[in-house]
Amino acid sequence: MSIKENLDKLRKEIPPHVKVVAVSKTKPPEDIMEAYNAGHRVFGENKAQELISKQPGLPGDIQWHFIGHLQRNKVKYLAPFVRLIESVDSLRLLRAINKEASKNGRIIDCLLQFHIAEEESKFGLDLEECRILLKSEDYQQFGNVNLRGVMAMATFTDDEKQLHREFATLKRYFDALKKEFFTDKADFTEVSMGMTNDYRIAVEEGSTMVRIGTAIFGERNYC
Repeated sequence: MSIKENLDKLRKEIPPHVKVVAVSKTKPPEDIMEAYNAGHRVFGENKAQELISKQPGLPGDIQWHFIGHLQRNKVKYLAPFVRLIESVDSLRLLRAINKEASKNGRIIDCLLQFHIAEEESKFGLDLEECRILLKSEDYQQFGNVNLRGVMAMATFTDDEKQLHREFATLKRYFDALKKEFFTDKADFTEVSMGMTNDYRIAVEEGSTMVRIGTAIFGERNYC
């Protein structure tokens, strides 16, 4: 199937209120343009250098999401154009984003990344660390970041009960933060969870944003 056909299939399957982030890592600009010409505008990359090299040659109305572990020294390269940084896992990173957003006269939308998987290799906050971040004086003074919700990666497993449990955990964290810190913030709405292998379960558990690569572009090229 073509990239357009894959996107059409996903649109029929995924509820309209759930945003699809087309994960284009390792894919050439030609593939991104095929998805773009099929009407898709939201793309995700997980390596800063790859995104920085691709962005200038692609249409300016693409909404770029950064979805990987972000080093603070790379923020300055993304700050002029990135639409959403989904992987904020520390106060120090949020501080760097706020600083570089200010330099560019922008307010950058961000998601707080949580660790819900049983794999130690995954990054992310726990709920208590997040509460400390949100109560900190530093965070209270940030004027150039806008927290829109939460994000996490589940364990890579075929165990559906485990996936349901992990995704339900993230939704519970979102609900707790909404009630405790963001009751009056109308745009704190996003629960970004679910990828090609588990997005159906994520949607069942309350995902508002799924990050789909292989089901759109086919297997990745790592050579």
